[in-house]
Amino acid sequence: MQEPRPVPGLDIFARRKREGQPLVVLTAYDLTSALIGRDGGADALLVGDSLGMVMLGHETTLPVTLDDMVHHCRAVQRARTGLPVIADLPYGAFHVDATETARAGLRLVKEAGVHAVKLEGGRQRAGAIAALLDAEIPVMGHLGLTPQSVNRFGGYRVQGRGAAAQARLLDDAAFLAGAGCFAIVLECVPAALAARVTAAVGVPTIGIGAGPGCDGQVLVFHDLLGLLPGPAPRFVKRYADLGRQAAAAVSAFAAEVRQRRFPGAEHSYADGEPAAAGDEPGDAGAGMAPGPDVTGGSAAGGSAAGGTAQG
Repeated sequence: MQEPRPVPGLDIFARRKREGQPLVVLTAYDLTSALIGRDGGADALLVGDSLGMVMLGHETTLPVTLDDMVHHCRAVQRARTGLPVIADLPYGAFHVDATETARAGLRLVKEAGVHAVKLEGGRQRAGAIAALLDAEIPVMGHLGLTPQSVNRFGGYRVQGRGAAAQARLLDDAAFLAGAGCFAIVLECVPAALAARVTAAVGVPTIGIGAGPGCDGQVLVFHDLLGLLPGPAPRFVKRYADLGRQAAAAVSAFAAEVRQRRFPGAEHSYADGEPAAAGDEPGDAGAGMAPGPDVTGGSAAGGSAAGGTAQG
């Protein structure tokens, strides 16, 4: 009988806050992004409903379904990164009643193997949070610019400006921490307010567009790597321009095919030649050592918005 693999611990969130060491969180939506996140040194992976924009081409996160989330969470978990995986509860999954919220969370844990869920909102989510915790599902909160509220906000706008809005956000953060959330995402709020929240609550804050005073930071995978065209929001720093580089690579491939320069002899097989290591299609591997149930490179067919709200 195989030894059970250890469950990735969410305790890294509380430990890093105690130690004053920043947390690095990255969104992931499939095996590739999960492996890159792991190899790049992320502490945790968030399967955000931002997948609706960067993976599925929607203009907002609102059309994302629970089935969409389960599908992408499964792909992330197949990478077996050893990192905690947190899943967004999509719009509509926690807005009707607590029982439905618990069922949605249980699906993500049982069918997709996630370790925690994230939901947007403050005090109004009391029943949903209690139902999830009663079902033994850890909960991450999300305040500030909550993308599922885009229609009510009238767009993607900075939140927490003005004394009344700041007081509400501080109150909601204290509520979420007291209700049992293990961490709180703060999105697009003034840096000084995010620092006040971070100092006031006993659980770690994860910022996205919330300044350097949070306990950690999260960015969307596609934004960080520059995979999609178009302008990025102010809070995004693009650490690479992979979209442009990938297009250039495809352009080079297309040119060589049309010029009949690819494939060359080194990419072709001859009858009767002895097989060498790495010769067979299945020998190539993906180059990043996924889990033991994941194959690497394979034969052919195997293997929206610019800046996005984290979701």
